Amino acid sequence: MDQLITAPHKVVGLASARTVLLEPALLKKFDINGPRYTSYPSADRFHQDFTEADYRLALKRISLSDQALSLYMHLPFCPNICYYCACNKIITKDHGRSAKYIKYLAKEMAAVCGAMDLAPEQKLPISQLHWGGGTPTFLSHAEMRELMASINKHFDFQKNGEYSIEIDPRRVTEADIKLLADLGFNRISLGVQDFNPEVQQAVHRIQTLEETQAVLNWSRKYGFTSSSVDLIYGLPKQTPASFAKTVQAVIVMNPDRLSVYNYAHLPHIFKPQRRIVESNLPNAVDKLQILSSTIDQLIEAGYIFIGMDHFAKPNDELAVAQKEGRLHRNFQGYSTQAECNMLAFGVTAIGKVDDCYVQSVRTLDDYYALLDQHRLPTLRGMRLSVDDVVRRDFIGQLMCHFEVDVSHFSQKYGIDFDTYFTNEVSELNHLEDCGLIEWHGDTLTVPISGRLLVRCVAMVFDRHLRESLYRGSYSKIV
Repeated sequence: MDQLITAPHKVVGLASARTVLLEPALLKKFDINGPRYTSYPSADRFHQDFTEADYRLALKRISLSDQALSLYMHLPFCPNICYYCACNKIITKDHGRSAKYIKYLAKEMAAVCGAMDLAPEQKLPISQLHWGGGTPTFLSHAEMRELMASINKHFDFQKNGEYSIEIDPRRVTEADIKLLADLGFNRISLGVQDFNPEVQQAVHRIQTLEETQAVLNWSRKYGFTSSSVDLIYGLPKQTPASFAKTVQAVIVMNPDRLSVYNYAHLPHIFKPQRRIVESNLPNAVDKLQILSSTIDQLIEAGYIFIGMDHFAKPNDELAVAQKEGRLHRNFQGYSTQAECNMLAFGVTAIGKVDDCYVQSVRTLDDYYALLDQHRLPTLRGMRLSVDDVVRRDFIGQLMCHFEVDVSHFSQKYGIDFDTYFTNEVSELNHLEDCGLIEWHGDTLTVPISGRLLVRCVAMVFDRHLRESLYRGSYSKIV
């Protein structure tokens, strides 16, 4: 049966989708680094002129809203180091550290809700919760229950919300998964990266197919409604043939979603990556072949390309939301939730409150000290200008739907597109000549052959990137 890959207002057969989604000539021409645009402006533009006082004002501005919130809990503890990792984590086997940390997460939640001048016993509605890390299941059962009780004290879980947690399959049992279901989680994300033993040895992450399959089986047994698997291509010792076996093994596991990330080797920034032998990394030709084969395998298996590095089954909420024009991006990636305010808790956590972004301090010592002083642990952030809001919307539509109705967009913001985006129009002409974008009347479209490079199109509208001499340490676009 001919499977379909869908895009807004387009249906393309399987064979042509496999052919045009990856266009080697385009990938070679636009082999550049760029932001991932989980936010605009990107996090490297945050600054310390944005203070705790600014955060408190933003919290007060949303305090009267009845819109459901999104919550993010950063749980940074891991028992072992994975060499490729670029996350903020703390390597430890001491559960005394996590026991203390969740008590301070409770303090931070109380402080944030206090800053919003809520009435006694008033709970804020939430439709999205994500525990990320680190390894969230580093927490003991008692700690998980304590943290969820603290969340329930201040927040009211809405029916049909998205309540997700990141899982290291090496670190959980069936009892853990049952507890997570009992606590209210309904979505699960599993880190896999690669099943090849040589690759796993090279990145210091030994993980069997059997223990990964067991976690997926348990999640289905206990009623989780969505499962996602993360893979990384470009790791040491990977070959096109070996990674194809990993992808096939994951397809057999039948997760609802997959993320296939490009490994960004930045050892000057992320110290654990210095343990990776650079000569063992696949060359550019092999990386392209790995990506090409992976796309073929996933689309042939019936997955739809959502965008960037995400794939989902046609009936998955992400695919349905994209088809219906309801897909969004936030700091957790693609989301079906409207662009709601996100409260983020824990070290380095990034939140979005009203027209502001805010990030917490990086170290446990600073985090604890500020909360003990009855302060919010704000490190930096920014308040968006009117121009930032306009560009954020445009970039968001590109990243989620690969097209923008320029006439409708101009009416929405009361602008003349060609005048407002004078600098961008000339660059768009170049991208059109290259085949990276197309115009269909007033609609700017990224064709299927350019969708892996949508970040490149988004960068055209990034005023901060254009005007700054600092280009950041970004990953490759593909």
